Amino acid sequence: MSNLTPEDVLAALKTVVDPDRNKDVVVLGMVQGMAVKDGHVSFALEVAPEEGRAKEPLRLAAEKAVLALKGARSVTAVLTAHSRAAASAPRRAGLNAQMQAEAQPRAGSPERQGPAGVKAVIAVASGKGGVGKSTVAVNLAVALQRLGKKVGLLDADIYGPSIPRMLGLTGKPTSKDGKRLQPMEAWGLKAISIGSLIDEDQPMIWRGPMVMTALTQLIYDVEWAPLDVLVVDMPPGTGDAQLTLAQRVPLAGSIIVSTPQDIALIDARKGLAMFKKTHVPVFGIVENMSTFVCPSCGHESHIFGHGGAKETAAKLGTDFLGEIPLHIAIRETSDGGTPITARDPHGPQAKAFLALADRVAQKLDAGDTRPAPRIVME
Repeated sequence: MSNLTPEDVLAALKTVVDPDRNKDVVVLGMVQGMAVKDGHVSFALEVAPEEGRAKEPLRLAAEKAVLALKGARSVTAVLTAHSRAAASAPRRAGLNAQMQAEAQPRAGSPERQGPAGVKAVIAVASGKGGVGKSTVAVNLAVALQRLGKKVGLLDADIYGPSIPRMLGLTGKPTSKDGKRLQPMEAWGLKAISIGSLIDEDQPMIWRGPMVMTALTQLIYDVEWAPLDVLVVDMPPGTGDAQLTLAQRVPLAGSIIVSTPQDIALIDARKGLAMFKKTHVPVFGIVENMSTFVCPSCGHESHIFGHGGAKETAAKLGTDFLGEIPLHIAIRETSDGGTPITARDPHGPQAKAFLALADRVAQKLDAGDTRPAPRIVME
């Protein structure tokens, strides 16, 4: 176990000088959100919004200085641009006005071009946690690859990354030039996750701006090309990560994952509303854990109800993309790092994901950009 401490990290960072101010980053108060555990270090450098990518050399210098410390096993530094004016804005500003303002693409913003060499980016999202969104995202990505597409998978859940375990990924991504990461590979996919850069048990105690910066770097500072589609496993809810993706990436579409019960569908409707507010097309809704199949006798039970997502999709005027069963094989393969679509592609559980992938592929090939359903938020 490493004896590296936050004091050791700060001492190293005091040797990193911002050439524009001729002072070190610690004295300037730029170091934020530091976490140190078992030799794994993460922190952010807070810079002015207008500086942005110009401070990338400073970030790299900070990572290098800390990585040189005895006991440093990994270092993750991100740039975060914090606007004081935005922070002092009234907290009770209307949700509609806030989301519409943040979702507008910035004029001339290179990020709106999407990651280089990626034909389409789709988001797999949910209004709440615990509905199996990551399981759907992983198996959808593998299924799309089996349909002949070149596929990447981005784990955008900064606080709860699960893709490395679900794909059986070990080790850390590498870089050829010290600037851009090489994605890791598993089951025919290119994949990247913050979970591959930190210890699995290390919590990410980051503020919203830090999450947005990290997500932006995982999208644009990774050698994804060439890809037909990049599947983004979004964190649950409707927060900073979703707004960042909608603002900076020209999404081809989004998929909402829900379970059949009413409480999950309430949050699914919020997810649909969020994508409408951010002008992202909605491909449709997937009902996960739709039917429980007894592994012993094959009897089907509707533990969480059944058909709720299909009914909700019809009411909201969006497509219903299919049902995914609740089956122990899906859980076991996810925990074991061998997605069911890779281990048993011809089995009944995998066929449900392959059918979903076929519908998504048809929308991608057709350039389906229909607007999301009209939802009024009162």
